[in-house]
Amino acid sequence: MTLQERCDAIEEAYEFMLAYAAQGVDNDAGQIRQFLTKASGALTGITAEDISQSFTVVLQRDAESAKAAIELVLDQPAISSQLIDNLNASIHLRAVLTDLFLLDEILKLRQKTSAERT
Repeated sequence: MTLQERCDAIEEAYEFMLAYAAQGVDNDAGQIRQFLTKASGALTGITAEDISQSFTVVLQRDAESAKAAIELVLDQPAISSQLIDNLNASIHLRAVLTDLFLLDEILKLRQKTSAERT
């Protein structure tokens, strides 16, 4: 799975989670478990090639923490909107999302700079 595919899966899950949290359900509704499982898989072994080694360590640490929070939720017999709302607020999930947004901007800038040189 490429970094872009991982980013897309994680961002897609987060967007679904935001909508799910607003529904006010007390138990699993719709595809929440599928989105969480996909996000957890995308966080597994994530790395950023051509990025500083020190930031890659941060990304991996944040990904592991976010994955642990997601897996804790997946282990519950029912996933309520409130539970997802709390997961959305988790600093661990927010940290990895911010890491990915930062990487995305850096990669876009690098592509732009590379295209301007040619």
